[in-house]
Amino acid sequence: MSRPIASRRRQDGQSVDRPSHIGTFKFYFVGQRWEWSDEVARMHGYEPGSVVPTTELLLSHKHPDDRRLVQDLLDHALHTGESFSSRHRFIDTRGEEHDVLVVADRMFDERGAVIGSAGYYVDLTTSLDAARQAALDETLPGLFESRAVIEQAKGALMVIYRISADQAFRVLQWRSQETNTKLRDLAAGLIAELGDLPPAPSTIQSQFDHLLLTIHERVGHH
Repeated sequence: MSRPIASRRRQDGQSVDRPSHIGTFKFYFVGQRWEWSDEVARMHGYEPGSVVPTTELLLSHKHPDDRRLVQDLLDHALHTGESFSSRHRFIDTRGEEHDVLVVADRMFDERGAVIGSAGYYVDLTTSLDAARQAALDETLPGLFESRAVIEQAKGALMVIYRISADQAFRVLQWRSQETNTKLRDLAAGLIAELGDLPPAPSTIQSQFDHLLLTIHERVGHH
């Protein structure tokens, strides 16, 4: 059973330091209750704990051209029990526009019933700082030798999420760091299981989100 926002630790037992442009959320279907991490609150321009996130607050921040899309996706999640996943824009309290990718999976109770959606906000408008980029690069040995499979994985993300090549690479780097998995292994596993996804347009993004958020658990078993 997937728990995409559970605490992640490296193999040495140290907690993973998540970048400030990535935050977590939970959306409980009953009562439409939201939980935001400190990072997601700050993305929207709020100090952590200063506001209670609601569906109304969430929609009020959406870019006018994307608000209907997000509303429809929320309605779809509530009626079908699928995860809330999207790429859209929102406006923070300072009036600044953010291009965000919401990558999520279904959330289950102890009986296995779907109770909501949980996952990550990835702010695509924010670049990794130089120090973090250097640290990531040091953890990615064999990058050039593995470029073909990494390029394939980037292409898949670009198609599914409609993001640029640079943004797709940053998403792969994020999952590599978050799960302490070598980038080439993560990419190879992603491509290996991509063909198992159903072709139905209404479910393909939710299924891909699940794959992206759990592939590290199966790396080495292909």
